[in-house]
Amino acid sequence: MSAAENDEAVDVIVVGAGNAALCAAISAAENGARVRVLERAPADRRGGNSAFSGGAFRVAYDGAADIHALVPDLSASDLANTDFGSYARERFLDELMEMSSFRADLPLVERMVERSLETLQWMRSHGVRFLPSYGRQTYKVDGRQIFWGGLTIEAAGGGFGLVESLFARAERLGVRIDYEHRIEDLRVEDGVVTGVLAMHRGLPRPLRAGAVVLGAGGFHANAAWRASYLGNGWDLAKVRGSRYNTGDAIRIAMAHGARAHGHWSGCHGVFYDANAPQFGDIALLDQQKNYFTLGIVVNTRGERFIDEGEDFRNYTYSRMGAELLRQPGGRGWQIFDAQTVGMLPQEYRVKHASRIHGDTLEALVARLEGVDRARLLRTIADYNAAIDDSKAFNPAIKDGRCTRGLAIDKSNWSVALSQGPFVAYEVTTGITCTYAGLAIDTEAQVQSVEGEAMPGLYAAGELVGGLYYTKYPGGAGLTSGSVFGRIAGRAAALHARSARVAQV
Repeated sequence: MSAAENDEAVDVIVVGAGNAALCAAISAAENGARVRVLERAPADRRGGNSAFSGGAFRVAYDGAADIHALVPDLSASDLANTDFGSYARERFLDELMEMSSFRADLPLVERMVERSLETLQWMRSHGVRFLPSYGRQTYKVDGRQIFWGGLTIEAAGGGFGLVESLFARAERLGVRIDYEHRIEDLRVEDGVVTGVLAMHRGLPRPLRAGAVVLGAGGFHANAAWRASYLGNGWDLAKVRGSRYNTGDAIRIAMAHGARAHGHWSGCHGVFYDANAPQFGDIALLDQQKNYFTLGIVVNTRGERFIDEGEDFRNYTYSRMGAELLRQPGGRGWQIFDAQTVGMLPQEYRVKHASRIHGDTLEALVARLEGVDRARLLRTIADYNAAIDDSKAFNPAIKDGRCTRGLAIDKSNWSVALSQGPFVAYEVTTGITCTYAGLAIDTEAQVQSVEGEAMPGLYAAGELVGGLYYTKYPGGAGLTSGSVFGRIAGRAAALHARSARVAQV
């Protein structure tokens, strides 16, 4: 390959190929740009973290009419038998800010919320199919499906289906996708980003562009950075998603003066199957175990260590990995009985789940290896005796059915572990993504340490800092990636166009 071919110029280079990056590529292409996507992974592992997600989007909407517009093939029966409720912009904004202890970047959060619905409508116009999250975000109460936790919509086929739809659309728009291309550096001329240096199978590829969009994810797959930034023990966590998100784009942009932003010691970590592989595997999805609200969680001492019913799992699940990492050996068990096990979704039903059964509690506990069995049986007995059953169990609302008098009470959804058969799932910590990265403005332009925009450089997705601190509301990540990916693609295309005009 000649140097000229290596240096072939396009209008916009997009680094990464997950949801945010592909939305940027599509947006740039529809705004007239010639677009090149650089994906570090080989073609059969493409899609970034997005491919490993459940495909859920948190979106502001006024009611069933907005959902029907996103899912036009909903039947009259679906509409009649479902309570979609609403999710107001004000509530979405308030929850994002409150869950960050009001540290989140308010202008970014406002832009994300304001553009959430229109961005999903835009994605639908580009071939992404959406569905209501039946089975994952609803419980049937009095014959109707009731949505809970502010999360209603998901992409058909989950995260994998989402990115495949986006790849198909990008390719139809003429976007070139180069696999096994790892970014090594940015090209900067007179303070303006004009391309990248990539490595492809050991060979350098200097590539020119009118603008660059970084969408290559955070650093959750970088064990050394996890230990350095997140703290002791995080290097031991299993990687829920892509093994290629090692923070390269963040490091390179910061080396050129980009400002670090966000919660560098914070991450999204979940209860994860104890026997899952060290890195995410598309062939073995559904390793997370997030419906702990329907049972109890214990450590190797046989003790509960969290309030499983503090809130809907959408608002608490992302910090459970950190809670478990602090326990002896970083492992534990989720325990359910026959009253709630039928309500568990697909992630508990897969063949590869670390599942243990017992017709009686004694039989179940006897099969758990490495736990203080006597103490665990006392923990369960104490939990059962402490339940205030004056309130009815209702999983679709915070029902107030709690325990009283325990060292850690369960605030909602307390159901005695009393009806066999019983089942336990062994869990460890899985890390999904990190919360820190680059500072951007509301037009997705990367900001310098001096507080100025960096000409020609844009960013979207998990490498953007400032949106999440400590807690994360389920579905927000794909939404923010799509919103700012779309914004970044358009802005990059306009910048590239103006650069072409200036050169004429």
